[in-house]
Amino acid sequence: MKPILIAFLGFAVSFSVTAQDTGTRSSQQPDQTVQLTPAQQQAMNELDEAVRAYGEGNFTAAQTHSEKALALDPLNKTAMLFIARTIHSQYQPGKTTEANVTKARDAIEAYKQILVQDPRNEEAYKAVAYLYGSLKEDELLRQWLLQRAVDPNVSADKRAEAFVVLASKYWDCSFKITELPTNKITTVKGHSAQIHYIKPVDLEDFEKARQCAADGLQMVESAIGLSPENESAWAYKTNLFLELSKLAEMDNQLNEKTESEKQFAAAQRRTFELSRKNPNPGCCLELPKVKPLELPKSKP
Repeated sequence: MKPILIAFLGFAVSFSVTAQDTGTRSSQQPDQTVQLTPAQQQAMNELDEAVRAYGEGNFTAAQTHSEKALALDPLNKTAMLFIARTIHSQYQPGKTTEANVTKARDAIEAYKQILVQDPRNEEAYKAVAYLYGSLKEDELLRQWLLQRAVDPNVSADKRAEAFVVLASKYWDCSFKITELPTNKITTVKGHSAQIHYIKPVDLEDFEKARQCAADGLQMVESAIGLSPENESAWAYKTNLFLELSKLAEMDNQLNEKTESEKQFAAAQRRTFELSRKNPNPGCCLELPKVKPLELPKSKP
């Protein structure tokens, strides 16, 4: 059974304009126009230039204008976000040169600065996760996800989402070992094929896979505890029990294999039930695209 991947790293950001967006401390009524100081107006002009440069593909110039805007208006959230986006846009995934890796790390730090001011900013949070993943900083990514997963101030659904992504990483760790051609034998009888799993020659690989499967199951149980009808969590629970079944067969633990197969079947039934209740779940890992620079519209 192919696991459901998580729609976790896509970006979804909307702006609302308040006095705080420009750093203004105002006692005006919400329907009144915010009055900008000269420095704030200069900052807005710089952001206009940043949008223009970004649209022309000149991300370096866009970054410079955004940084000038923030220097003029240190509380301007839009300027902070523009800085992060313009740096992120200069990063080229898969390119391992020192300069390119540094650009990714600079983007991570810029997004983290946003989170200092706005801890619930989803774009910034997911961008950091994506960049850690792109840099193959697996341990930093694990810590970043776990930080959200255990944060009681985050909603249960978002914590569950983080736990499921962690579970997916552990499942992948086990799957890549158990499905190596050297670790299984396929026999064909008539028109059917049977797969038998054998223990890796390198016992460290076996122990690694078993630990990954066990850790993944712990993560997914935490997700289900927070969000009992999370279809993705149940899908990964199904596949993690399949991993445990394969590992038990490798270790010639037939009772454990039988129990894991029972748990697999039960989790699979629950996954199908949830799938029928929610026929259009988010099912795919979306590679994030950096959003274009758009200035928030002023209120009338």
